[in-house]
Amino acid sequence: MASEHLGDRLARLRRLADLTQEGLAEKSGVSADVVRKLEQKRKHSARLPTLHALAKGLGVEVTSLLGDPPAVPSTGDAEPPELVAVRRAIMPPLFAPPPVADGADTLSLPLLRAEIADAWTLYHAADFGRVMELLPGIIADARLAAAVGKGRDRLEGQHALGKALQLGGHLAIRLGKTDLGLSSLERAIAAADTSEDPLLPAMICNSVAWAYQRQNRLDDAQNLAVHAADGVERDHATSAEGLRVWGGLVMSAATSTARSGDYTGASDMMLTAEEATGRLARMPATADGRMVSVFNRSSVRIERVRLAVQHARPDEALALARGIRLSADTPPSWRTWLLLDVARAYADMGDAAGAVATLERLQRVAPGWMRHHTLAVAIVSDLWAGPARPPGLRKLARLLGVAE
Repeated sequence: MASEHLGDRLARLRRLADLTQEGLAEKSGVSADVVRKLEQKRKHSARLPTLHALAKGLGVEVTSLLGDPPAVPSTGDAEPPELVAVRRAIMPPLFAPPPVADGADTLSLPLLRAEIADAWTLYHAADFGRVMELLPGIIADARLAAAVGKGRDRLEGQHALGKALQLGGHLAIRLGKTDLGLSSLERAIAAADTSEDPLLPAMICNSVAWAYQRQNRLDDAQNLAVHAADGVERDHATSAEGLRVWGGLVMSAATSTARSGDYTGASDMMLTAEEATGRLARMPATADGRMVSVFNRSSVRIERVRLAVQHARPDEALALARGIRLSADTPPSWRTWLLLDVARAYADMGDAAGAVATLERLQRVAPGWMRHHTLAVAIVSDLWAGPARPPGLRKLARLLGVAE
């Protein structure tokens, strides 16, 4: 996982772009000193706004700087069969015959919805291997239901197909296949538009905005999230489902705003979202929250902690984290992000012991996510290079490949 340092990737991409360190600094707006320290491995990580600026200067996606996700190397080797199956499910072969009704009589829409919700739960638990195994069959069943169902069953089949393809988009993006993710999300929106669920297209727009963020298209991400949020606020903000979708879009817009360098504007958006969680708490709970955008007081606070860390405000991040009471419906992935950001904040404050204790807690509660985060590697690399090596750091360094 840690075979290539951020500085090595930066230097390689800079040379490919035929830029000197000073030339990259001029094109990106990042100081030449920062570029130099990263390439010399005197700095082991950088804030996301800095990474976005460097990626823009290099003309690459920010994921190119973050590195390849585990088990999905960009080596030109053939993709693993499981990923090929997901790709084929998302984008069926040209001129393939349409789905036939064989087996449609035994297709249960309630069971299909439950399978999709369970697959989302696996995704949030970072069990990407299991999601890859299940998703092709789920998409095939949803496509069949959308094609051969009658009346309301057909509309529900389109809804299931939209949610299944949305999950396919998330999985592909998480595995570093952003263009495949956007293809899946475009197909998801097409299904959602015919499902008669007015909130589903907006939920998928939030996913598209995330994909745009990963591609360093911050203006596109912000504009899409704001446009979709305005539509939901105008027509659906009186229901719990509508408020959750609106809140998720506002948080997405705030993230793009912060990564563009406007921390104050992002903070204002986040405070508006947090105020709305008070109204949400007084509304009836949704039937199955796993099928609706993640939005509650906990998720807003978690995102505020993340933005504070990314903008070099570790004391503010730790103060926000201390006030969080996690909701029962907060997915494991969000809890993991919180622990990673708290560890980063402790490291930035010079509290190596606090950072190690937080990472050890993360390893206990979510070992799968620990392996899938380049941020964990960056934090441990910074701590390993620092003056203090508290108990437990060596074990973490070996686990993540930072030390032998």
